[in-house]
Amino acid sequence: MYDYLGEHPQIHKATRKEPNFFATDLDSGSYLDSLSFIRDRDQYVALFAGARPDQLAGEASTWNLYSKVAASNIRSTIPHARIIIMLRHPVEMLYSLHGRRLYGGSEDVPDFTDALAAEDDRRAGRRIPPRARNVTGLFYRDVGRYSEQVERYLNAFGRDRVHIGIFDDFINDPAAAYRAVLEFLAVDPNFEPDFKVINAGASRRSWRLQQVVLSPGIVRLARVVVPPPVRPFVGRIMDAVNSKPQKRPRLDPVVAASLRQELLPDIVRLGRLIGRDLEALWT
Repeated sequence: MYDYLGEHPQIHKATRKEPNFFATDLDSGSYLDSLSFIRDRDQYVALFAGARPDQLAGEASTWNLYSKVAASNIRSTIPHARIIIMLRHPVEMLYSLHGRRLYGGSEDVPDFTDALAAEDDRRAGRRIPPRARNVTGLFYRDVGRYSEQVERYLNAFGRDRVHIGIFDDFINDPAAAYRAVLEFLAVDPNFEPDFKVINAGASRRSWRLQQVVLSPGIVRLARVVVPPPVRPFVGRIMDAVNSKPQKRPRLDPVVAASLRQELLPDIVRLGRLIGRDLEALWT
């Protein structure tokens, strides 16, 4: 959705998709978290420097939803902001999140079931991957309990400034879901982007190379050598070089059913909150 919105002539997307500037409670202050969280206000504002006065400007920090302080931080800084939330079946989302964290080097337990079982140890500070960023993102079940997360934004901005989309609807009819967002943003709803596939499944060609790239020495050198405006481009090149397309196997149905049962009370509460029968949809 972020990429599709960025094609709209009335919208300027930030030069970095997920700056996570407002999710300060998830940032430990470590050098590794500095790769995921922009901490300097001027650096954050610079992401929108190319926006024209007649354009809306936006970014897409997915961790803003999980953060307990991002909604209030955004509200105090940009009280007129419009919030777009897209919710995916929590079990599917968590399985995908586990894969993305493996891909990024923030997870080192390759089996999803084992990663779920490691949550208690990780809450106690044990079995934390050496290159983990946003460590609380390893508490998968918490990430998948959406209702309180969504409620924070409804309370902070009111329902008229929060658009809640369901990923299933987006997959089934991307044009209709996209148009609904454009109408919410009050921009030309007739514009149609190129609905190409974004963020297809991938894996690393070399995990050793990925660990080297994230090492403190390499990161410090890159920050000295590579100018800030060029860093996103260089990052994408490095990412592409060490990636290969790969579709993950389907999640074990028994594991999926068990995790859904754990999350069911929250699914029901979320459905009531947004006026949608999610228990039936997310079977």
